[in-house]
Amino acid sequence: MAAPEADAGDFERWLNERLDALEVDREVYGAYILGVLQEEESDEEKRDALQGILSAFLDEEDTLEDVCQEILKHWTEYCKRSANKRDAGDAEVQAIASMIEKQAQIVVKQKEVSEESKKRKEALLAQYCFFLSTVRSLTSIWVSAMFKNTNVEEVLNRQKQKRDQAREDAQKKKEMDKMQREKDKLAKQDRKEKEKKRTQKGERKR
Repeated sequence: MAAPEADAGDFERWLNERLDALEVDREVYGAYILGVLQEEESDEEKRDALQGILSAFLDEEDTLEDVCQEILKHWTEYCKRSANKRDAGDAEVQAIASMIEKQAQIVVKQKEVSEESKKRKEALLAQYCFFLSTVRSLTSIWVSAMFKNTNVEEVLNRQKQKRDQAREDAQKKKEMDKMQREKDKLAKQDRKEKEKKRTQKGERKR
C-alpha cells in the first residue's frame, strides 16, 4: 500500500523513536526506510527491503522479522488514517455544494409576486448567482489544489533524488558499520590470544 509522500510526520516520528530504541542511526536509515515504504508497491517488497536494511543490526532472525512486521503494521495504519482524512475532505466539499444548491432552489422558486417585489427578487437572485459562481470557482480551485500539483514532475524528481541519496548514504553507513564490527571482533580476538599467551607463559614459569 503506497501513501501520499506529502506528509508522513506522525509515522516518521514513530519510526525515529523505534530506530533510536534499536540504536540505529535515524538520520541515515530513517529517510531510507521511509523512501522504501513510499516507493515499493507490495508488502512483500517492503519486507524484503526492510530486512536488507536492518539485518546489519539485528542478528536474531525472529527479532528481525518482528521489527519489520511492526514497521509495516504502523505504516499500513498511517496510510489508512491519511485516506480517511482525504475522504472526510471530499464529504465536506460535497456537503457545501449540496447546501448551496438547496439555497439556490429556494431563491429561484416561483411565486406570485408584485412587479416591484419581482424586481427586488431578480436583483437579489443576480447577486446570489454571482456569489454561487464565486463559491463554486473557489471550491473547484481548492479541490484541484488538494489533488493536483502543477509541478508534479519536478516534485517527483526531487523526491526520487532524495530517496536515491538516502539509499546511498544508508549503504555507505551500513558498510562502515560492518567494517567497524569486524574490526572490533578482530581486536577482541587479539586480546583473547594475548591473554591466553600470558596465562600459558605464567604457567611455564611455575
